[in-house]
Amino acid sequence: MQRPEEAGPTAGATPTPWRATVVRHRRKAGDPPREPDRTEGQPLAWRDDLRIHGTQGEISCVDAAGRTRWTQRCTGIPNAAHISGGRVLVTTDSTEYTAWGHLGPALLVDLAEGTLIAELRGERGAALSGGRFLLGLEGYDVFHTWQYDRDGTLVDSWRSYGHYVIGSGVRVVETDRNLPTESRVVRLLPGGVIERGPRLTGCSVPRPVVLDDGTVLVLDAGVLRAVDRRLDATVLAELLTVEPDRAWAYTATLHRDGDLLTARIGAPHPRRQDRHTVHTWTISLHQGS
Repeated sequence: MQRPEEAGPTAGATPTPWRATVVRHRRKAGDPPREPDRTEGQPLAWRDDLRIHGTQGEISCVDAAGRTRWTQRCTGIPNAAHISGGRVLVTTDSTEYTAWGHLGPALLVDLAEGTLIAELRGERGAALSGGRFLLGLEGYDVFHTWQYDRDGTLVDSWRSYGHYVIGSGVRVVETDRNLPTESRVVRLLPGGVIERGPRLTGCSVPRPVVLDDGTVLVLDAGVLRAVDRRLDATVLAELLTVEPDRAWAYTATLHRDGDLLTARIGAPHPRRQDRHTVHTWTISLHQGS
C-alpha cells in the first residue's frame, strides 16, 4: 500500500479549478513584509498531549498538564520541529556565524525519552510517515533534499530544495536564489527522481498556501499561481509587475483566512534600499469552472 505522501499524481479526484478576485489593494511606505516570529512560549510542534518547546541551548517536551517529560541540550537555538512515528526532528539556528551562516545542527530525537538519535545538517525539514523526515539545504553548491529514516540513516536524496508540501506525493516549491532562476514546482519520486512542473519567475518565493484539495497557491514575483496535484499551473491574479532580474529585491508573504487570502509584497525604492512600498491585497477565493 502506498503511503499518503508517496501517492502518485493521479491519486484522488481532479481538483475543481480555483478563481481569485482582488477585493482590496492598499499600499504604504514601511518595512518589507516577513513571516511573523514565533510567539514566546508557543510550542514548535505538538502531537496528542505532547508539546515540543525550544529555547537557546535546550529542547523540551511538555505534556498537557504542564509537566516536563524530558529536556535535551543543543548547541543552537531551536526554530522548528516536526513529529512522526515516535521521533521529532528539530532544526536550529547557530549562535555564532559559521561557513553556513547561522545554520545550526538538526537534531533527531526520540519523542518518548528525549534521547538523541542523530545530529544532521539542514535548514528546513518536513515530517513523513513512520518516523521518516525530509531535510533540505541550499547554498555553496548545495541544493538538496535528503530523506532519513527513524534511525537517522540516509535513504534517498534529490537535487531540489524549497518549501515542502506533503500529500499527493512530496512536492517542492523551489527557492534556488539564483539569477536567472531555475526554480520550479516539482514532485520528488523514489530513487532521487524529480518530476518537474511549472517554472517559477522568482528565485525565492514566500511560503505557499495549501488548499484542502491539495492545490498549492504560490506568490511568484507579483503573480498568484495555483498549482494542482498534477503540477498543472494556472495564473489566478497578476498583482504587481516585477522584473525577473530584480525579483530578489522584493519580499513577500501569503496567508489564508477562510476564503480570503492576504498577499503582501515589499517593493524597494529605486534609489534607496532602506525604503520600501508595501502593497497589501485582500483576495477572495472561489472554486468552480
